Amino acid sequence: MSDDILGEMRRTHNCCELDAASVGKEVVLMGWVQRRRDHGGVIFIDLRDREGITQVVFNPEKNKNIHEKAHAIRNEYVIGVRGIVDPRPEGMTNPTLKTGEIEITVVELKILNAAKTPAFLIEDKIDVSETVRLKYRHIDLRRPQMQKNIIMRHKAAASVRNYLDKLGFLEIETPVLTRSTPEGARDYLVPSRVNPGQFYALPQSPQLFKQLLMISGLDRYFQIVRCFRDEDLRADRQPEFTQIDMEMSFVGENDIMAITEGMMKKIFNDVLGIEINPPFLRLLYKDSVSRFGLDRPDMRFDLELKDISDIVEKSGFKVFSSVVKKGGIVKALNAKGCSYFSRKEIDDLAEFVAVYRAKGLAWIKVKEDTWQSPIAKFFTDQEKKALSRRLEMEPGDLVFFVADQPKVTNEALGYLRNHLGKKLGMIDENEFSFVWVTDFPLLEYDETEKRLQALHHPFTAPLEEDLKLLKDDPLSARSRAYDLVLNGSEIGGGSIRIHKKDQQEKVFEALNMDKKTYEEKFGFLLSALDSGAPPHGGIAFGFDRLVMILCGQPSIRDVIAFPKTQKAACLLTNAPAATSKAQLDELSLKLKGDFAIS
Repeated sequence: MSDDILGEMRRTHNCCELDAASVGKEVVLMGWVQRRRDHGGVIFIDLRDREGITQVVFNPEKNKNIHEKAHAIRNEYVIGVRGIVDPRPEGMTNPTLKTGEIEITVVELKILNAAKTPAFLIEDKIDVSETVRLKYRHIDLRRPQMQKNIIMRHKAAASVRNYLDKLGFLEIETPVLTRSTPEGARDYLVPSRVNPGQFYALPQSPQLFKQLLMISGLDRYFQIVRCFRDEDLRADRQPEFTQIDMEMSFVGENDIMAITEGMMKKIFNDVLGIEINPPFLRLLYKDSVSRFGLDRPDMRFDLELKDISDIVEKSGFKVFSSVVKKGGIVKALNAKGCSYFSRKEIDDLAEFVAVYRAKGLAWIKVKEDTWQSPIAKFFTDQEKKALSRRLEMEPGDLVFFVADQPKVTNEALGYLRNHLGKKLGMIDENEFSFVWVTDFPLLEYDETEKRLQALHHPFTAPLEEDLKLLKDDPLSARSRAYDLVLNGSEIGGGSIRIHKKDQQEKVFEALNMDKKTYEEKFGFLLSALDSGAPPHGGIAFGFDRLVMILCGQPSIRDVIAFPKTQKAACLLTNAPAATSKAQLDELSLKLKGDFAIS
C-alpha cells in the first residue's frame, strides 16, 4: 500500500486563479477550510491557500457519498478536492473575491488532516493580544494580511537582487561568527568549544568584511544579510534583523545616492506599483536638527521649530534666561489654530516631552487682544513683538516652548512635532517622502561613558576640510556620512570610508584609543588599508523597517515571520532557555548565581 496520502490527486490550481473563463474545467484544489456552511443539505466550504479563497460545493444530488464525508469537515481542516468549475447561480456572485463568479462542484474529497479549534480566528482585524499571536505564530501567519506582508517582503528582496545584479553587483556572504569589536550596541557572544575561554561575536553588520572585499578588488558587493544587536527593543527594532548591505569602490556620495534612489524607485514600482521620482531632497544635518529637531525629519507636513534664545536671553522669565546663560537654547513650536486645546491636553503633552528628558513645556495661547499663559507676564512689549514676528503668532495659535541643553530641546520638540502632526491630521498616510540627511558630526560625546565615540562608526571618513580639527576640536569635525529618511524613519545609512591607514589611525586617536588597543582590535584592517585600498563607500538599509513602511504596518514584528518580543524572547519556541550542565562543561563555562540548568 502506498504511503502517498494524495494518491492520484495532484493540485492543478491555486485558490484564486480561477474565473468565469475556467467554467467547465476539472480542477484539483488543496488548502485549509476557512469556513463551512450547511444550507439545507448543500454544504459550502470556503477553501483557502496563500493566494486566496474559492468556494467549493458538496451537493448530495451530485454525489451522496462525498456529501456525507463532508459533514466531518471543520474550520482549518486541510483538504484536497477534485471538481468541476461551475458558474455561481444568478445573484450569488461575490465581487469581493477574485473567484467570486465561480464555484467548484466536488466529485472527490480527501481530508488530509484534521485540526483543533485555533486559538483565534484566521482573519484580519482580530481582537487578540500580540502575545497570543506570537505564541501561535504558525496560526497568525495564516491570516491574509500576514501572508500579504511576507509575500511583499519576498517581492522587495527579489526587486533588490534583480536591480543590483543588472548594475554589476556581486552577492557575497560574510562570516556570522566573527570577532567582537564593541563600538556601539552590545554584541551577542558565542563561546568556542574548541578554543576554551574564547568567544565569537555575531555581527552587528558586515562593516569590516565589506571594506575588505573592496580592498580585495571585488568592487561592487551587496548582501541581504542577518545582523544581531543586543540592545533594548521597540516597535522598529529586533535583536536579529535584516540589512540590504552594499559597498562600492571608486565612488563618491553622489554615486551612492544615485544608485540608492534608482533602487528605491524600482522597489516601490515592483512592490506597490507606485512611481517615485528621484532625485530626493537633501538636507544638512545641522539644518535638519535646527528646523525639525531630529536627524530623521518627517517631511510630509509643515511645522518647524524656531530658536528664540536671542530674544529671551535677558527676559524676566528666569527659566528661559538662565538656560541660555548656561549654554542651552530655547525653541518654540507654533501649533497654528490650536488654542482650543484644553488644559488637560496641554498637561498630557508636557508628560509626553518629559519622556525625552524635557523638564517642562511652557505654552502661550494667542487670543485676539492678549496672550493667555502663566509666562506671558514675564515678557516686555518689545520681547512680545519679537516673538510674534519670529513665530508668526496669530489669534487662535498655541505656541509651545522648551528650554534646555540643545540635544534635549531639539529632541523633545522634534518628537512633539511628529506627535502633533499625527494628532492634528497633518500627515497624508498615502504619501512617501524621501530626504537625504548629510554632513553628520564625525564624533559625539557619550554622557554615560564620559568619552568621545563615533556617531556612525569609526571607519567613516571625515570631510577633507575638517581633518585638521581631529586633534584640537574633534567634536566640530563633520563626516562624509548620509542617511536616507522616509516618512520620518531612517531606512538607510552609510558613508564614504577611510581608505588610508594614517587617516584611520588619526580617528582612532581622536577616540582616545592608544596604539596598542587599536592594533589589537583592528590591526587586520590597518594592514589591509596599507596594502593598496581603493577609495570606497557604501550604505546599509534596515530591510525590516523598509518592508514595514511598504506594508503600512505599525511594527516590524508584523513583517518578520518569526520575530522576538520586546524582551528578546520567542514565545513560539520558548527561547531563550536554560541549557544542560554537560553543554556548559563542554564550553568551559560556569554560571554565576542561582540559575536553572535543564
